Amino acid sequence: MSTTVKTEVGGMEHFHTKPELNYLTNGHSIRSWLLTEDHKRIAMLYLISVSFFFLIGGLAAAGVRYELMSPAGNMMESETYNKLFTAHGAVMVFLFLLVAVPAVLGNFLIPLMIGARDLAFPRLNLLSWYLYMAAGTCIMLATLGGGVDTGWTFYTPYSSMYSNSNVSLTLLGVFLGGFSSITTGMNFIVTIHKMRAPGMTWFRLPLFIWGHYATGVIMLLGTPVVAITLLCVIFERTFQLPIYSPELGGDPVLFQHMFWFYSHPAVYIMILPAFGVISEIMTAFSRKRVFGYHMIAFSSLAIAFLGFLVWGHHMFVSSQSMYQSVIFSLLTFLLAVPSAIKVWNWTATMYKGNVVLASPMIYGIGFQGLFLVGGLTGPFLASYGNDIHLTATYFVVAHFHYVMVGGSIMGFLAGIHFWWPKMTGRLYNESVAKWNGLLVFVGFNLTFFPQFIVGWMGMPRRYHYYYFAPEFQPYHIMSTLGASFLGIGFVIPVIYMVHSLFKGERATDNPWNAHGLEWNTSSPPPTENFRYKVIVTDDVYDYDPVAEHENDMQLAGGKA
Repeated sequence: MSTTVKTEVGGMEHFHTKPELNYLTNGHSIRSWLLTEDHKRIAMLYLISVSFFFLIGGLAAAGVRYELMSPAGNMMESETYNKLFTAHGAVMVFLFLLVAVPAVLGNFLIPLMIGARDLAFPRLNLLSWYLYMAAGTCIMLATLGGGVDTGWTFYTPYSSMYSNSNVSLTLLGVFLGGFSSITTGMNFIVTIHKMRAPGMTWFRLPLFIWGHYATGVIMLLGTPVVAITLLCVIFERTFQLPIYSPELGGDPVLFQHMFWFYSHPAVYIMILPAFGVISEIMTAFSRKRVFGYHMIAFSSLAIAFLGFLVWGHHMFVSSQSMYQSVIFSLLTFLLAVPSAIKVWNWTATMYKGNVVLASPMIYGIGFQGLFLVGGLTGPFLASYGNDIHLTATYFVVAHFHYVMVGGSIMGFLAGIHFWWPKMTGRLYNESVAKWNGLLVFVGFNLTFFPQFIVGWMGMPRRYHYYYFAPEFQPYHIMSTLGASFLGIGFVIPVIYMVHSLFKGERATDNPWNAHGLEWNTSSPPPTENFRYKVIVTDDVYDYDPVAEHENDMQLAGGKA
């Protein structure tokens, strides 16, 4: 977009066009970025940061996979292997999965989607990024300074008494990351409550907003619990206080209760925002109103509520009463219902829709397939009898990754592809993006599906040698091969998206012919988001399939 400017030189009038400023061009200095209060720039800072930490976590995962190709564990010692899988878990969970979708896409899109100029507390938003970077710095210093060998769950008394690694520094990083999460969640909730444009009623909100609202509730209510839990581990290590370690008179099962009270809802911090992304993509590329809008919206709130009631299914093999375990098992089965509602409603949205297989839709359909496998294997672990035999095996590893990597990361990739033209004003290579979506889907299944089989056969997780059962080796080789494909599939989008910043075609304001307020501003948006007052007078999901058929044919041909 540009503005016509009139100048007068030597008594003669001259007209020329002047490019209008957007959030990317409104200040080019490093200071203007590091001290910005613009939610869109903060989202881009998060995008760069989480991408870096994803690279670190991915390299650690590659080391784990290549070590497991040999039954004898030839590459490294047991202690080194323990530090490697701990680094992978801690970085991926606390510095990527919990942060990626809400901090990047949520930060960027929530004000745009509700017609606001910014989040409610811009300075607090910037503080959340600095807290996140402080958390990442602590965890990286601990990892590079000798590593941590406790596993990312930091179970006591091992983490509180017996480990001589950098546990306290890592826990300090997670503690700081918790405060970043709390400030982000509070910002989202207040913004959605108080800053919606006139006419943007609760049931006109995009489902992306409902997902992030539920996420904000979990951040506010659950994160303080894990923060104080891990702080107590630091105090016990430093001052020998009797909290968790039985040698000091503490209770290690208390740690498990407090840790999982947060950490199971934290799964939904990772996945609920991705649900919101997929809801937007399904309705945009099916060219019809989402099926069961109210049910999807309320299912997000139901997941947030029930997520706080099922933590005990992680503790079936602890000293927990079997009667407690039966109740937790029933509640976990109940929690599957609102998740299933979403999957069925997305499928119904596509049914008889004018489905366009653009790259975001390919990632979105891949998300559904992978999350479905992760969701259906969840009841196996929620079943008390099954879980006793499957606990601490590779079956759990596979289930977790199908939900988290197959869900959260596929949702993140789908969202980045969908909103990249809006965020940057540039188009990436659509054909390459489509093929890459298929590569990620195939690579993921080749990586983690064999782990279901080897876990069912009895392979324990966190073992780096299995010479006692050489029949496990073919499955680990297959898994490592898949991880190689998956790694390539994660690198390729970085290449074509960075290329698009310099060589990509300029994007129109609405390249996907989607609906929503964010598509009614320029690409990229101005600093103030909208150059006019926003008043919502109609439903954001109303589609006219006939009027948009010609544009859909153009998208199907590979042009955005």
